Amino acid sequence: MTARLARRILIVSATTVAAAVALAGCYLIPMPDQSSAPHRSPMPITDGVAPDLLPFYQQTLDWTDCGGDFDCTTVTAPLDWSDPEAGTIDLSVIRHAATDSDPLGSLLTNPGGPGASGVDLVRDSLDYAVGQALQENYDVIGFDPRGVGESTAVTCLDAAGMDSFVFDIPPGQRRSAEWDAFVTEQQKTFAAACEQNSDGILPFITTENAAQDMDLLRAVLGDEKLNYLGYSYGTFLGATYAKHYPDRVGRLVLDGAIDPSLSGLDVSTQQAIGFENALRAYMASCVGQSDCPFNGSVDEAMGDLAILLASVDRDPIRNSDGRMLGADSLVTAIVTALYAQESWPYLTQALTDALQGEASTAFSLADFYYNRQDGQYLDNSTEAFLTYNCMDYPADETDAEHAASQAAIAQQAPTIAPYWESVNLCDVWPYAPTGVREPITAAGAEPIVVIGTTGDPATPYDWSVALADQLESGVLITRVGEGHTGYNKGNVCVDDAVEAYFIDGIVPPDGLVCQ
Repeated sequence: MTARLARRILIVSATTVAAAVALAGCYLIPMPDQSSAPHRSPMPITDGVAPDLLPFYQQTLDWTDCGGDFDCTTVTAPLDWSDPEAGTIDLSVIRHAATDSDPLGSLLTNPGGPGASGVDLVRDSLDYAVGQALQENYDVIGFDPRGVGESTAVTCLDAAGMDSFVFDIPPGQRRSAEWDAFVTEQQKTFAAACEQNSDGILPFITTENAAQDMDLLRAVLGDEKLNYLGYSYGTFLGATYAKHYPDRVGRLVLDGAIDPSLSGLDVSTQQAIGFENALRAYMASCVGQSDCPFNGSVDEAMGDLAILLASVDRDPIRNSDGRMLGADSLVTAIVTALYAQESWPYLTQALTDALQGEASTAFSLADFYYNRQDGQYLDNSTEAFLTYNCMDYPADETDAEHAASQAAIAQQAPTIAPYWESVNLCDVWPYAPTGVREPITAAGAEPIVVIGTTGDPATPYDWSVALADQLESGVLITRVGEGHTGYNKGNVCVDDAVEAYFIDGIVPPDGLVCQ
């Protein structure tokens, strides 16, 4: 993970997985013609809504054809839910109408991040977002949360500024005073640009506000209860919704869960260990193959990779576009490929190339991570990610806790450890965090399904276990395997359980294990 984006890996996006799988040659299957599919426009649901919020909940949606069997609309939400008269923001929404003539309602989806575009996920990767059975039975809804994409968005730097922020290599030795000063100055520049260019929305880009936006979307879509499929960070968004509106929970699936009780420091520590473990799993598969650049045992291969990282840290590799591949960008490339086992061949190629002084494959992976193409950033996911995390995570860790975190990472993730901890952007963020980290019980909610994958590096399996235990009605499904998230990844057991739950209301047995 790049030093300038120490929190960038805190909570990651399922769209990164989609990109990585696309790298591996998996293409979307064309959808059948749905020109005759009904486009429902039910009346808004306003039961139990406070009078000062009724103007928002009573709005009717103006759907327009936006191509490819999708229709789109914009929903107006309060900028600050605690003060509905303080201004408004726009939420961009896309819908794929159910192919069945009698749909069960709307199914909201969120790909994670925070900062990933739900509009893009549905529009560009519908089959990746949900299986065919759910497409038949639900109007599949993608939306860009506040601050993200086509909604009222966080805006920071131009492409050149983002390149500098993400890829520049600090002068001096790693973690020297000169190195830290350069990184801090970059972060101050980034934070100031976000404040200057985002039109006052930064303090309101929080998961608490985004969860209340989801209830507004539920209501204006005409659904009495929320049906929702959230991946990765989307599990925290869904759990936060259930905390606020347990009586409005319909069928919720939280896949690749975040433990809402963990501090930012705990999350970072456990993710470092998760990625180290995933890297060891990759090495176990790689060693012995004819194209693997490493030989010997897994421990020996990890040691050789550590030598490679130290080498590019000392002597970065110049790419054809002038960017320099240092250890931070190489770790970003490694992390990107570890999201999906199908992408491991690209990691092998990137490491082989780097050993030969060639940086292009590693930068291709890093560019997928940042959604960068041909020198341009295709969305604002990095800016939104950092904004949400700086507002959601209290900055209250002590020096002793930081020291303990560094010691744990050094012991359990020694390959990644030198490149994981850095100066924290949130220390120079223009607004203090307003989020809290606490268990979520959602007392009184209908059954909520939580999916955890045993080898998930980004949202370690223990987090799913913890969230399912915290939720009063939590039901845990375990996918045994590698990679990030579990539904619609080729495991029939998981897919059947999820789809039976959404379509027929059959709650899977708590503790279901899918090999």
